[in-house]
Amino acid sequence: MSLHLQSTTTLHNGVKMPWFGLGVFQVEDGDEVINSVKWAIEHGYRSIDTAAVYKNEEGVGQAIKESGIPREELFITSKLWNSNQGYEETLQAFETTLSKLDLDYLDLYLIHWPVPKLNKYKETWKALEKLYKDGKIRAIGVSNFKEHHLEDLMTEAEIVPMVNQVEFHPHLQQESLHEFCKKHQIQLEAWSPLKQGKILADPTLTKIAEKHGKSTAQVILRWDLQKEVVTIPKSVKQHRILDNSNIFDFELSEEDMQLIKEMNREERVGPDPDEFDRR
Repeated sequence: MSLHLQSTTTLHNGVKMPWFGLGVFQVEDGDEVINSVKWAIEHGYRSIDTAAVYKNEEGVGQAIKESGIPREELFITSKLWNSNQGYEETLQAFETTLSKLDLDYLDLYLIHWPVPKLNKYKETWKALEKLYKDGKIRAIGVSNFKEHHLEDLMTEAEIVPMVNQVEFHPHLQQESLHEFCKKHQIQLEAWSPLKQGKILADPTLTKIAEKHGKSTAQVILRWDLQKEVVTIPKSVKQHRILDNSNIFDFELSEEDMQLIKEMNREERVGPDPDEFDRR
């Protein structure tokens, strides 16, 4: 597929979501996040992904204001934290997020984790459906949901999630989850696409990168796109924000794709969604 930095995928409700964006996990509020977001937008990024638990929504909002780019050209995502799950709690937490970002609406709002022990994601989803119907969010989705969480949610959901953002990288390819999402028109999105830097020295990736005159990070991010997975690498360094997005002038061959496919170990760097219940 011929893509550029502002290319989009169309979610099942017709909303267009950029294939590529900036994540701001573990980016400090204040100058660090403001600079990261402004650099990204200056370089042509249009998608920014934050979350309540990152505690940097205010800085993201300020950077959006200072960027000078019209709000409707940007795609802003945030996520509901575990301690705010439940119907009324979700409605309140959403208003707090919107207020911190100083925005009138969100493009995408996600349930951050399923937290099976809480057993509240169905009522939480009902609140997201209400916010969506009220026009406060253009698309709604989940994060870190496995197939069985999605199946359970969909038994009572009126609206199928538009996005599932999960840990996804060459060591954790989640093929069956990816197929399930495709079948239900749920767009898969990758967090930690570079496995927090732990695979950048991998010899298979290094060899492919040398062949294309690219970095291993660029190879992985290009692989995401060719797998039809939205990706949001984070960086606080201006040159890396630029480098990460420099992936639209080459294409991985079928052989490259196969070599990366063989790297799968179903190995996580983050927590297992069945067990994670931090609040």
